[in-house]
Amino acid sequence: MTGSKTKSPSTPHRQSQGGRDFRNRVKRNYQQSDTLVEHSAPRIGDVSSPPALILKAGREKSLQRHHPWIFSGAIDRIDGAPATGVTLPVRDAEGNCLAWAAYNADSQISARVWSWDEKEIVNADFFRKRIANALAMRSAFLLPLGEVKTDNGIRLIHAESDGLPGLIVDKYNDVLVMQLGSAGPEHWRDTLADILQELCAPVCIFERSDSDGRELEGLFPRSGILRGMLPKQVEVNENGLRFSVDVATGQKTGFYLDQRDNRALIGTLALGKDVLNCFCYTGGFSLNALRGGAKSILSIDSSQEALQLAQRNLQLNGLDSTRAEWLCADVFEALRKLRDQNRKFDLIVLDPPKFAPTAAFAEKAARAYKDINLLGFKLLRPGGLLFTYSCSGGISDDLFQKIIAGAALDAGVSAQIIKKLHAASDHPVLLSFPEGAYLKGLVLRISEM
Repeated sequence: MTGSKTKSPSTPHRQSQGGRDFRNRVKRNYQQSDTLVEHSAPRIGDVSSPPALILKAGREKSLQRHHPWIFSGAIDRIDGAPATGVTLPVRDAEGNCLAWAAYNADSQISARVWSWDEKEIVNADFFRKRIANALAMRSAFLLPLGEVKTDNGIRLIHAESDGLPGLIVDKYNDVLVMQLGSAGPEHWRDTLADILQELCAPVCIFERSDSDGRELEGLFPRSGILRGMLPKQVEVNENGLRFSVDVATGQKTGFYLDQRDNRALIGTLALGKDVLNCFCYTGGFSLNALRGGAKSILSIDSSQEALQLAQRNLQLNGLDSTRAEWLCADVFEALRKLRDQNRKFDLIVLDPPKFAPTAAFAEKAARAYKDINLLGFKLLRPGGLLFTYSCSGGISDDLFQKIIAGAALDAGVSAQIIKKLHAASDHPVLLSFPEGAYLKGLVLRISEM
C-alpha cells in the first residue's frame, strides 16, 4: 500500500497479502481521516540548548511503565534542532531524564525508546549488545543458530519486543532479510547491517524496507542487497517441508514465519478432510494439510505469482497434486460463489491481510472480518473446523472474538472455541508493549447443539 506521508503508528504487523480493493479503500479513508487523528505538533523550544524532548506535565506515566512509544500530543517542546532519526534524551516537565529515544518529526509517534537508563550511550556497542541478546534468546529457547538443523527459518529480531523499535530481521537459511520500519533504525542502517554481518555471517543481507508502515512514518520505501550476494534460490525448511522464499519481491520479508506453529497444527487435523485455504499466499497451510492426509484442498489467493510459487513448493515436496486445486480470485467474491454452489468443507483457513492498521479503522475492518467469517461458517459442514486469524493491530483479541461471535450468530450456527492461537515464539511480546501481540487466531468447531 502506498500513499502520502500520513502520520500514524507503525507496528510489526504482517503486510497485506490480498484483497487489494479493500486495502485501497482503507488507504483512501485513512488519508481522508488524517485530520481526525490527534497530532498536535510540539512547540519549538530553545534552539541553542542541547537537543532534548520535554514532556508535558503528567504525561510521563506510560514511559514510567516502560511503554516505548511517545506520541506527539504528550510532548511540550523540542529543544535544540534535532534531525529525524537522532537519539534524544526524554525529560519530564521537571527536567528529569526518563529515557533515550529515536526522534521522528514526521510521525504521530514522535519518538521510540531505545533505553530507560540515563547512563546509556546509544552507539554501535549498544546495538551489538541488543542484537546479541536477541540471538542468544533464540539460540537458547528456539533454534540452535549456527548449527546444522532441520528448521532454518526464524525471526531473529522482533522490533520493540527485542528492544529495537522498528527493526525486523528474518533469517532464511543463510540469508538475512532486514526491514527498517521507523526513523531510529533508518539512522543506524549501515551500523546495524555491519553488526548482523559480524554476528550471523550470512551470505547476503537483503533490505525490505518497503512495508506500508514505513510510508506512514514519513520514510520512503527501499529494497535491495545490503551485504553479500543474493542466491538465485532461497529455500527454508519448516516442520519437515521445503519452501522457496522470494525475499526480493514476496510479501513482508518473503514468508510468514509467525504462522509456523499454526501451520503445523493444521497438518495434525487435516486427515481425510476437504480443506479450504483462503489468502493462501505461497501455500504454507495447504502443504501442511496435504502432508497431513487431507482428502482435498482448495487454495485461493488474489496473486497469480504467489499461487505459482505455491505450486512449485508443492512439487518441491513431492506431494500429491491431484488433491490440490488452486484458484486466483478475490477471496470475498470466491467465497460467495462457493456458497451459491453449495460447496462444503470440513476445515477452513481464513488468514486475511491487515484490515485495520490502527484502532481508527476497527469499525470498517470489523465489517470485513464479519463478512468473511460469516461466509466461512456457511461453507463448513457440521462438526467442521474454522481456523480464523487477524493480524490487524487495530483489532484486539476481545473485539476479534466478538466479531466472530456475531458472524456465527448471523450464519445460524453454534460454534465452540477449541484453541486460541498466536504468533510463533520467535515473535516474543514485551510485557510493557502489548501491541507486539498483533497476530491472534481462533480454532472454532461447528457444534451440533
